[in-house]
Amino acid sequence: MAPYNRPYRKDDMGATARLEFRVTPDNRARIERAAEIAGEPVTAFARSAAEQRAEQILREYEATTTVPAEYFDELLAAFDAPVQPSPALADAAQRLRETVVRD
Repeated sequence: MAPYNRPYRKDDMGATARLEFRVTPDNRARIERAAEIAGEPVTAFARSAAEQRAEQILREYEATTTVPAEYFDELLAAFDAPVQPSPALADAAQRLRETVVRD
């Protein structure tokens, strides 16, 4: 393998918890090759990939709003209901028509 040209990140030094997993020999070779190309130690490369994936999954999960089915059904029914503009909205639309000049 080529020498590592990536300096350790500051947070590398504070890592004390262990996480281990098994991979197939082919996947190990791929990971080692990718780490070599990236100029990173295999451990740092694998940790970084796992951290990035975890961050992505958590962002997607936290961005999802879960509501009860009843609430969702009511929301869809409201979208399908006929529009009933408020007097204030009707006044604003009238002022727009009086103010905006279209050629």
